[in-house]
Amino acid sequence: MRIDPVRTAIYGLPVVLAITLVFAIALVFARDVAAGRTMPRTGPFGAWLTQAGDAKVVVKPCGAAICGKVVWLKQPIDSATGKPQTDDKNPDPSLRTHRIVGLQLFLDMLPSTSNSWSGRVYNADDGKSYASTVTLLDAARLEVRGGVGSLCGSEIWTRAAR
Repeated sequence: MRIDPVRTAIYGLPVVLAITLVFAIALVFARDVAAGRTMPRTGPFGAWLTQAGDAKVVVKPCGAAICGKVVWLKQPIDSATGKPQTDDKNPDPSLRTHRIVGLQLFLDMLPSTSNSWSGRVYNADDGKSYASTVTLLDAARLEVRGGVGSLCGSEIWTRAAR
């Protein structure tokens, strides 16, 4: 039996079936994009300097969420110990030796609107995590808002060189 190359496309599938599969995959992807199920390529990704200018946080995609990790400290050495600053106020004693540089600050931060993400933010100053919203105000400013009940605060972070 001779196979007609015009009627056979990918891996021996008929041309019509191969085209149908390509369109079906494209439709599924388009549906996910329309439903907001994919991580946008623009947004809060990159390096940010905290409002006080004492830390730099890199924001990256983590699946459907965003992650924010401390990558730089203005004062990386604890003056009392002469060693790198650690998460010494963490309520879990086993985590108190973890260095601040490398610490994950954003927890379960999922998209809530086109430029906002909601989840929790960890505050190494008191060792607690708070309900939080991160909002991209514009290409150069990121608002990080967090708190408990009516006790809330916010900071405006500025985009930094990596």
